[in-house]
Amino acid sequence: MTTTSSWLQDAIFYEIYPQSFYDTNRDGIGDLPGIIEKLDYIQVLGVNAIWLNPCFESPFQDAGYDVSDYYRVAPRYGTNDDLKRLFDEARRRGIRVLLDLVPGHTSHLHPWFQASCRYQRNEYTDWYIWTDSGWTWEVPGLRLVGGYAERDGSYVTNFFYSQPALNYGFANPDPCHPWQQPVDAPGPQAVRRELRKIMAFWLDMGCSGFRVDMAGSLVKNDPGWRETAALWQEVRAWLDLEYPEAALVAEWSNPPVSIGAGFHMDFLLGFDSAGYQSLARKTSTGGKGSDPYGCSFFDPAGRGNIRQFVDEYQSHYEATKDQGLICLITGNHDIVPRLGDGRANDDMALYYLFLMTMPGAPFIYYGDEIGMRSLVGLPGKEGALGRAGARTPMQWNGGPNAGFSTAPAETLYLPIDPDPRRPNVADQEDDTASLLNRVRRLSALRHAHPALQAAGGFQVVYAEWGRYPFIYRRSAGDETILVAINPAAYPVEVSLPNLSTNATIETLYGLADPFTRSDDRWTIKMPGVSGGAYRFAYRLIE
Repeated sequence: MTTTSSWLQDAIFYEIYPQSFYDTNRDGIGDLPGIIEKLDYIQVLGVNAIWLNPCFESPFQDAGYDVSDYYRVAPRYGTNDDLKRLFDEARRRGIRVLLDLVPGHTSHLHPWFQASCRYQRNEYTDWYIWTDSGWTWEVPGLRLVGGYAERDGSYVTNFFYSQPALNYGFANPDPCHPWQQPVDAPGPQAVRRELRKIMAFWLDMGCSGFRVDMAGSLVKNDPGWRETAALWQEVRAWLDLEYPEAALVAEWSNPPVSIGAGFHMDFLLGFDSAGYQSLARKTSTGGKGSDPYGCSFFDPAGRGNIRQFVDEYQSHYEATKDQGLICLITGNHDIVPRLGDGRANDDMALYYLFLMTMPGAPFIYYGDEIGMRSLVGLPGKEGALGRAGARTPMQWNGGPNAGFSTAPAETLYLPIDPDPRRPNVADQEDDTASLLNRVRRLSALRHAHPALQAAGGFQVVYAEWGRYPFIYRRSAGDETILVAINPAAYPVEVSLPNLSTNATIETLYGLADPFTRSDDRWTIKMPGVSGGAYRFAYRLIE
């Protein structure tokens, strides 16, 4: 893999939504000192990299994805010194921290935008995209807000009205709209320089890279993302020269495009990837003509279809395997329901077996390692809308507020799961069969075997339409590991004629000794909801 960030080969990431992780100052909101206090827990989990959701100053109309100062930590989380201490304390434990970079837009309260709103021209006039008339309310492909400023124009937003789009120019400016500037205009070029300045500020402080929000949204009217890709390729070339260990992770969900654009990694995400959705978040509508494979593959009903994932994944994998990584996730702050909704620990443990043995870098969303569940019917806190249920406080113990905060319950950022049986860390710590401890063992398995890490070889051995199990092999050097997963509640048996019958098999994790050997093939028998990882003493026959 052509990447200078060698540490990504063995990276396991943990996404922290800071306002919901751990509160140390009794204001009901998680903070940076709280994350520092829990670094030992994260280290024991086997995690060696953190993705921290936005922690910059913001009016929080979109949970921090509306930045009002890129150079200052939001006071509710702490100070810049606290963030530097987090970088230092994490690195002392072998953990790197990635910040969430929001380059496409700011808050409408950012001083840059407030200056851009003025009637008189100034340094920031062209840092945002404005039409040349306040009466221009509709332009195909763009979202406009009018009537806000003293200048005569409507501004382009990337998401909510409170998130005006920064001006990176238009790949194909419309001559009928002379306010659409080309990418080499002074305004877009100034914004590009500021982007690098922001990144350098935090990298110099100890940040290890960035997850980039809406990475494909920068240049407008850019079919095929040609100019947007060129922008990120320039950023990557600069990083390789000045900060060669820094990681660049795209929220793009299009690995062939984003990795080609210079990102080290991209995600497969539920809202853009039908293959990812089919793994654990697909539900059947039922009725005549409905999808016969209407359930998730990781569902004990056994009516999923692994090919819906495999076909999409292999296409992306073959296009990018020598250039960058495809990241698989348990979930994130935008995805409802959580992985734990409606699933038993055994079901979730099989998903973790999959996650920890696939190529790329795995991402664990805070709380998924203990099986936290979503809450239904919460109001749209800080722009969360229907996503708030997956953003509730981390459940550390069975005490008040689940150990998240000693603040009065009514002042918490979001309410705690009211179910007295809600999972928590303390109850699972000493239970060897708990989901938490199984995740820890799987993290250790991945760290111990290069074949299971990011760039190890990958080949599907058995993945049939609407059938179970899913079997694949990973390889590196002289090591070959076979992973077999059967999430269905019923037993399965398949013959695998492409395995060397001279091989010996060692169980590394999970179901023991499921293989039998005949003259010319191996057969694997698996009970319901089972799986394992197995090392073959010899390579599999190509």
